[in-house]
Amino acid sequence: MANESNNFAELIAHCKEYGYIFQSSEIYDGLAAVYDYGQNGAQLKKNIRDYWWKSMTQLHENIVGIDSAIFMHPTTWKASGHVDNFSDPMIDNKDSNKRYRVDHLIEAHAEALAHEGKKEEEFALLQSMNQLIAASDYPGLKKLIEDNKIKCAISKTSNWTDVREFNLMFSTQIGSVAEESETIYLRPETAQGIFVNFLNVQKTGRMKIPFGIAQTGKAFRNEIVARQFIFRMREFEQMEMQFFVRPGTQMEWYEFWKTERIKWHESIGVPASKLRFHDHVKLAHYADAALDIEFEFPFGWKELEGIHSRTDFDLTQHQLHSKKKMQYFDNDLKEDGKPYGNYIPYVIETSVGLDRLFLTVMSLAYANEKWLKEDGTEDSRVVLRIPAKIAPTKLAILPLLKKDGLPEIAKELMLDCKQSFQCFYEEKDAIGKRYRRMDAIGTPFCVTIDHQTKEDNTVTIRYRDTMVQERIALSEVKNLVIGLIN
Repeated sequence: MANESNNFAELIAHCKEYGYIFQSSEIYDGLAAVYDYGQNGAQLKKNIRDYWWKSMTQLHENIVGIDSAIFMHPTTWKASGHVDNFSDPMIDNKDSNKRYRVDHLIEAHAEALAHEGKKEEEFALLQSMNQLIAASDYPGLKKLIEDNKIKCAISKTSNWTDVREFNLMFSTQIGSVAEESETIYLRPETAQGIFVNFLNVQKTGRMKIPFGIAQTGKAFRNEIVARQFIFRMREFEQMEMQFFVRPGTQMEWYEFWKTERIKWHESIGVPASKLRFHDHVKLAHYADAALDIEFEFPFGWKELEGIHSRTDFDLTQHQLHSKKKMQYFDNDLKEDGKPYGNYIPYVIETSVGLDRLFLTVMSLAYANEKWLKEDGTEDSRVVLRIPAKIAPTKLAILPLLKKDGLPEIAKELMLDCKQSFQCFYEEKDAIGKRYRRMDAIGTPFCVTIDHQTKEDNTVTIRYRDTMVQERIALSEVKNLVIGLIN
């Protein structure tokens, strides 16, 4: 575990050094748990988002995408239950004044027990916690913490406050005059923008059940403790899809999307051994089934994506609060020959955090490699093995020298390729140093233009993952890379 922690610290430092993630407002000493994506990070994030979007809206004929506003009518959040029910259990240590989310505090203690080889105690503790959370038994949670002598990491004491609810909604004011302003909320999820537009999309797109609506965008949650780099933040980006189905068929579609989403994660290079399903012990107020797809991060198994069977809760609530019908007329025939008629559809939700997915890709990609060369000396490199299909830069174009017409040939190749995929041109430093820099950035292919290129129109292409080099025709570079990134 210590080695994994060291690797995670190395990854965080690497992200900054190579233009992936910076501390927000760093020149002012930063803002806790807030980060900016640099030039390479922004491109990788966009590539992941685009790949998800294509997978949902292009490869599925019955799924379309929208982009709803962050600001919504405040009644939206009353109808959805967020105003009254969107909270986490919180506890404070009286000596350090440090605030903890209760489940995180207990899980950290359980992890420590596991490292001590006390597997049975770990299991019993987590089982008790889950039962108490499911029952919303806050006094019981406090007693569980006290009985297990769980201490604050700062004060080293067990002097705790009562457990209480912490509302996760961010509120703000809208209006030009303070006295006349209205309280609204920054959305804690993108899903409600889909639900309030259900009929707009269904009617204008002539959509037929079953169908889905996808959306990506920023969401905001007033987390008790934001932590673990970009894993848990107060400002984050979601990629959500709400799939509308006929009542009574929701469990079939729930199982379908469980399988589909696991396949999708594997398609971007996440090994099956690093993924698992975790069924929810306590269901949200809107769900009749729910689970998380968890990934084994360097700091343990954590939620990557949620899949929920949301029943007809959301559309029913919006119908109730808006006084507008949210029904769908299904003219398909039942076994008795009569149409299914009017009903409020049930919904299957898939929701993945883009920032968490970014961290997943980076933690899998980062490697510090060492090997023995033929002469017996040791060599090493730091490499990001980001799958080529989502890598920020696909091809580095490197003239061997800054003379003899080599840069001109390289720039012609750059001009030809950059219309099709992201390229990078560099002519500074020895070619070996440039290769290492491209490895560290995660560029899957490098092409070197040398004097032989002038003689026979061939170039050397180098593959990041294997470091193998081969000679190919200059005219083949573009199509070869296109074939390898798709």
